[in-house]
Amino acid sequence: MTTTTSRAPALAGTVLTGILALYITLVAVGNITDFGTNQQFVRHVLAMDTTFKDEDLMWRAITTEWVQDAAYVAIIVWETLAALVLLYATWLWIRRSHAAARRATTYGTLMLMLLFGAGFIAIGGEWFAMWQSETWNGLDAATRVFLLSGVVLIVAHLPLERAGASGRP
Repeated sequence: MTTTTSRAPALAGTVLTGILALYITLVAVGNITDFGTNQQFVRHVLAMDTTFKDEDLMWRAITTEWVQDAAYVAIIVWETLAALVLLYATWLWIRRSHAAARRATTYGTLMLMLLFGAGFIAIGGEWFAMWQSETWNGLDAATRVFLLSGVVLIVAHLPLERAGASGRP
């Protein structure tokens, strides 16, 4: 039995990596060009000022503005780096450098999963009780990005070859 190359998994990897690259690029550009909007989001989440204000949790709040702003800048830097990695991965998929494309896609998606899963869902959502806020709650958006990144990661690692039924390429 011979193998034939299926173009569908590589095409899916290219398109999905490109979509994720476009998304996180727009997020990073938006955060850079409209710095103040999400700066307020980060400040409110870290300050825990719109949570239930349970005294058992409020000791976790970070109210020092320079620390809040440093966290926000770190988020933007991480998003920008992830965008660059995913843009590079998309370019590699287009060039059909599949092994390198998979590797870069893996790095980029894991960077996003760390940011949105560990950063926003776990730390923001649970440690800073973002789930309690009706106004400054980004858990739905973070979950969408986390899941999309996971789907892209899985698709990027689909086998690129399949067994040929007829034995012809």
